[in-house]
Amino acid sequence: MKNNTPLRILLYYKYVRIEDHEAYAKLHLNFCRSLGVKGRIIIAGEGINGTLSGTHEMTNAYMYSMHMDPRFKNMEFKIDNVEVDAFKKLYVRPRSEIVTMNLEEDIDPNVITGKHLKPKDFLQAMQEENVVIVDARNDYEYDIGHFKNAVRPDVNNFKEFPAWVRKNKKLFKDKKVLAYCTGGIRCEKFSGLLIKEGIENVNQLHGGIINYSKDPKTRGSMFEGKCYVFDERISVDINFAEGHTVVGKCYLCGKPHERYVNCANRRCHFQFICCEECGEKYLRSCSDKCREAEDHEFH
Repeated sequence: MKNNTPLRILLYYKYVRIEDHEAYAKLHLNFCRSLGVKGRIIIAGEGINGTLSGTHEMTNAYMYSMHMDPRFKNMEFKIDNVEVDAFKKLYVRPRSEIVTMNLEEDIDPNVITGKHLKPKDFLQAMQEENVVIVDARNDYEYDIGHFKNAVRPDVNNFKEFPAWVRKNKKLFKDKKVLAYCTGGIRCEKFSGLLIKEGIENVNQLHGGIINYSKDPKTRGSMFEGKCYVFDERISVDINFAEGHTVVGKCYLCGKPHERYVNCANRRCHFQFICCEECGEKYLRSCSDKCREAEDHEFH
């Protein structure tokens, strides 16, 4: 069936050696500008990590051009059809890592990483005995949606995972580990970290939550809530098998909800789940201190 939505979003990554990544980032920026796409792309010596949006013509041209480059010829693209642009601008940034872990000895997923499981195999494994399902995303991503029975990491960013893993190694002892993230990129390093820490039988969901949702054999089964995404959409539906459930809770009153907002104190901007009633009552503030702050959007 032909899709009539005017725009598409591409989610992709590739761990591959990029020589002089800063120079390549400049070239890539000009290339993206010539196509007219918008989005956020990170380029490092270890590879590329991107999410961009544009028309079907723009995104087709981008994918075709990237696949013509030997470094990216096998790069997988996850495609979402949308009505409204998910980005306001285009950013192409050179960085030291495409996902930041800040280890003294970095992990190369081309050398060490967990076993990739197809969506149907991951679904089957989640229902086995003696498994531990671990979310390789940040805590606020987990709070709005996650796989049933998954471990919630007490981390606010990916750099905190090494310390968290070392503190919680007992969770994984003698277990079959099933790791997952949004699109697969963080699991590549996270699963490698688990292996380096001496944990065996480490597995990861190939293509992440987004790919799992689109697979006709899984259709997001056993995922509860929504998946947090880093663009204007904020979150997307995942479970088209059993249907959508709300697992998020208002930060202020605890009511089931899944709307993320930023604190209206311009010096805070803490992101939290907030129901409409509390948003109005507390002026979209995460605390009394922020509500009374001088530099407040509503004052």
